[in-house]
Amino acid sequence: MKKVLIIGAGPAGLTAAYELLHRAKDEYEVIVFEESRDMGGISKTVNYKGNRMDMGGHRFFSKVSRVNDWWEMMMPMQGAPSIDDIALERHIPLAAGGPDPEKTDRVMLYRNRVSRIFFDNKFFDYPIQLKPELFINMGFKNTFQAMLSYLASLLHKREEKSLEDFYINRFGKKLYSMFFENYTESLWGRHPSEIDPSWGAQRAKGLSVMAIIKDVFSKMLPQKKSDRDVETSLIEAFHYPKLGPGQLWDITASEVEKLGGTILTNAKVIKLHKNDRQTITSLSYLENGEEKSIEGDIIISSMPLKDLIEGMNDVPEEPLRIAKGLPYRDYRTLGVLIPKLDLKNKTKIKTIGNIVPDNWIYVHDPAVRMGRLQIYNNWSPYMVNDSKHTIWIGLEYFCTEDDDFWNMTDDEFTELGINEMVKIGLISDKNAVIDAHAERVKKAYPAYFDTYGEIDDLIEYVNTIDNLYCVGRNGQHRYNNIDHSMMTSFETVDNILAHKKDKSNIWNVNTEKEYHEGKS
Repeated sequence: MKKVLIIGAGPAGLTAAYELLHRAKDEYEVIVFEESRDMGGISKTVNYKGNRMDMGGHRFFSKVSRVNDWWEMMMPMQGAPSIDDIALERHIPLAAGGPDPEKTDRVMLYRNRVSRIFFDNKFFDYPIQLKPELFINMGFKNTFQAMLSYLASLLHKREEKSLEDFYINRFGKKLYSMFFENYTESLWGRHPSEIDPSWGAQRAKGLSVMAIIKDVFSKMLPQKKSDRDVETSLIEAFHYPKLGPGQLWDITASEVEKLGGTILTNAKVIKLHKNDRQTITSLSYLENGEEKSIEGDIIISSMPLKDLIEGMNDVPEEPLRIAKGLPYRDYRTLGVLIPKLDLKNKTKIKTIGNIVPDNWIYVHDPAVRMGRLQIYNNWSPYMVNDSKHTIWIGLEYFCTEDDDFWNMTDDEFTELGINEMVKIGLISDKNAVIDAHAERVKKAYPAYFDTYGEIDDLIEYVNTIDNLYCVGRNGQHRYNNIDHSMMTSFETVDNILAHKKDKSNIWNVNTEKEYHEGKS
């Protein structure tokens, strides 16, 4: 029996563990090493006094049937309305024979997607939608300038050397400057002109003025919505675990253990030992402060690529230099419990307490450092301990590990967040806050600058290590969605079971045109 050591209990690591055991448990012993005590990596759910926080906001939507079937297996779609569906008399698609979220927790909910930009004290749809409100909020001058700059971008395409070029080609310079430039710089800590355009190709592929126009006209055609090839950025609904994304990974971890897998928590992998044949023979990890080593036949790593390479022995100078230079962006988030939001719900969407219907809101206000806020009530009413009388929101701030913002005490961070809520009109008085809870998230976003431009050379070196497979967002240093991360593990397990040496299929997830543009 071969021993498989899996680094990280996030979506990629747990998917790989389950797939191996489910498909060939008599052939493989599987051990998962997780640095923290939580399952799900940055997709974990934090439970604070019955109020749950989603670290980053995770929609469950995929064009890949294999992923959708897997989610359905782990957490079936709701077959009865949720508590807010009932209260609002909201009609949603229900799965025949599916579980009742009022009676069981192991259930996926159907949720409407609402996401907007808060700019100049006004709401703008994200992605931008061609509605009268857009032109009213922008005003005649800005609308006219946006039209001219978009036409100019059609006539004079820029060579896409940066993310700035990518956005201007698709939206024109005016819309780029209004809705993308400052937010992107806040997110990454770099101006879009310094960021590789492949970030846009992976995260905003299909998003453009032309795509929005196409989507508007497609809705007018006599066809079912399910027949439309909707880009990820344009979806209008998604699935969501009743108790947040971490619930799915807690369930998966439980299934892994039922199949005989071992999951070690608070076990940080610090070293990987290679022999002279470029094969990893063992790894070392810290458990309760004690360094331990374990031998293995196959290594599946979702740990940050930078840390993986730096933890190996005998890495050549160039791959090591590239790995050391790979950048990341971290963030801090503040959960805030309040009795009401001062933002007016001017939409036609009904909500409990008539709060604004957004799942998350992008904050484009240069007067504050806040980058985004989530309204957890709208993700799932079961995320909030008392969703009838309180609103539980998450304020998100982008930073870099060990900078001044990262090193703020929780009290300082809480005070800053609440003061900014008052400043942009979320609440009128900071004394209205009932409770708050702060969290830090390391390496949330693999960044596309510095040595990232040389990552293909690093991948080429990694692929010379025959028993090492890199999966997931940080494992590949690629800004993957959950389904992309899972697909890297599906492909990895397929390769292992087929004894396939070529790993290009694993690295090609979320880069191939057909993966993005069509349902597979």
